[in-house]
Amino acid sequence: MQPSYRRVVLKLSGEALAGARGSGLDLDTVDAIAKEIGDLAQLGVQVSVVVGGGNIWRGAEGSRRGMERATSDNMGMLATVINSLALQDALERRGLHTRLQTAIEMREVAEPYIRRRAIRHLEKGRVVILAAGTGNPYFSTDTTAALRAAEMEAEVILMAKKGTDGIYSADPNVVVGATRFDRLEYLEILQWQLKIMDATAISLCMENGIPLIVFDIGVAGNIGRAVMGEPIGTFVGKRPAVL
Repeated sequence: MQPSYRRVVLKLSGEALAGARGSGLDLDTVDAIAKEIGDLAQLGVQVSVVVGGGNIWRGAEGSRRGMERATSDNMGMLATVINSLALQDALERRGLHTRLQTAIEMREVAEPYIRRRAIRHLEKGRVVILAAGTGNPYFSTDTTAALRAAEMEAEVILMAKKGTDGIYSADPNVVVGATRFDRLEYLEILQWQLKIMDATAISLCMENGIPLIVFDIGVAGNIGRAVMGEPIGTFVGKRPAVL
């Protein structure tokens, strides 16, 4: 069976790397995710990973507590670099070739993000880890995933969520009987204000025709299932025309 997608952006939330701990880094969880990424690479899938930092620091949370927003967001971007270094180490211990690129220049730690260089790394079979968001405050790592997917001509964004097996009509932990959607269009997410990605990210995906698959990272093998085209989670994209 062949993969349904050959070039993907995997969006990992910081919480996904925290595992059962809820915050910080759980190295067993990081190793498990690295194994799944490695399995994709062995199938010839070109994988880039956008990593969040919410397990260490959330820019919006710092702002709500009185910190200047740009400062708080910069701290969040640095948190994504810590997470990305941990993921890079786990991947390389498995024998994978990787490149870590950051939107904030820090040459002693990683390459600066350069679009053509990132694409060339993918073509050579390297896993590209993209850290520090867009390099600008006020933009989420969801928006980063949408932007990088457009720049690097990815075929899909894999939204790996912790404890969420798709998109619901309301928070299923709060609203009894909330409906899980198997498929949605971009405009439906915006119109219904479904809080799975920020509006900027959804708009970028819609403008560039990049589909999303939202699924639970906590279920082993789900990353591979999404890439192989199995019906898991929620697919977001333009519905095919009915003939």
